Amino acid sequence: MAEVAANPVTLRRDAEALSATLPPLLAQAERLASTVVLGAHGRRRAGMGETFWQYRPATPGDAASSIDWRRSARSDQLYVRQTEWEAAQTVWLWCDRCASMSYKSRAAQTDKRDRAAVLATALAILLSRGGERLAALGTDAARPAIGESQMTRIAAAFSEPEDDDFGAPPAFEAVRGGRAVFVSDFFGDEQAILAGVNAAASQGVDGLLLQVVDPAEETFPFDGRIVFESMRGLLNYETDRAKALREDYIKALSARRDRLADAARRAGWRFSVHRTSDAPTPALLWLSQGISQPRNG
Repeated sequence: MAEVAANPVTLRRDAEALSATLPPLLAQAERLASTVVLGAHGRRRAGMGETFWQYRPATPGDAASSIDWRRSARSDQLYVRQTEWEAAQTVWLWCDRCASMSYKSRAAQTDKRDRAAVLATALAILLSRGGERLAALGTDAARPAIGESQMTRIAAAFSEPEDDDFGAPPAFEAVRGGRAVFVSDFFGDEQAILAGVNAAASQGVDGLLLQVVDPAEETFPFDGRIVFESMRGLLNYETDRAKALREDYIKALSARRDRLADAARRAGWRFSVHRTSDAPTPALLWLSQGISQPRNG
């Protein structure tokens, strides 16, 4: 059967629609990634490879061929020359793009969705430069791959919003020894979120949870008569005395955060919080360093 030629008008429209969202995200992510030294990620683990990492004192059982005699000659101690492990690892990224992430108060620099997308994309850029295999969960780029084309697919996917009010990490089949990074406000169904963490951990995956929040969601600066609505209006609550809810709200937020941190700790993962009123660089540095740290357990 003959192949039907693509409609050039449709192609141009689709290309323009993509270019309207993709370059700004990539440009922001590239700028952010440039603030973090690539070596902060690396593969700082001893193993097979050609890149020199460090010398370490020789221990009983080390083969004579592993001794660096030139370095050892300068002291009374024998030293082993270690190289970096250079096998690519797989990193699964989940960036929450649901409606709750579009919230922005006056105290924030940007909404949560944009900040999460920029952080996740900047991390993907760093990992891609390091030769890692990347996958964006819940998107067309969910199959792990390397290279610029995968990076472009990930950036395009993270640029697209989702319709649901709240998100949770999707289930996925992992390769033992990989890493996962979940970036969200984690305001969705708590059991679904914890199930996603535990399912990944049960497959031998280490990971990071980065909670992105608006400062107003922590301080609850509301007073008087207010109707609280989810971003798509599916949930709502009206009160005449918003300020009276503040203490209970802050306690509930703290308790949920404690449960997330505890679940991450029990799974061998790491948990941190980033506020959209803060600069993004420290959060990216935490992510890149967390990915490069030795596996737990």
